[in-house]
Amino acid sequence: MYFTDRGIEELENRRGEEEVSLAWLAERLREFVDLNPEFEIPVERLATWLARLDDEEEE
Repeated sequence: MYFTDRGIEELENRRGEEEVSLAWLAERLREFVDLNPEFEIPVERLATWLARLDDEEEE
């Protein structure tokens, strides 16, 4: 188990029943980077990966 799995599990347990828009998620990611600029690159990579998921399926 990766260390990040704990955070993902907590997110799923606490908020897994909620529905959110991608616009809402994008705003939360911006807020997170504003508060934690050292995570700018990992957040950018995650956002890009999520944005391009369909591209990978078409290949």
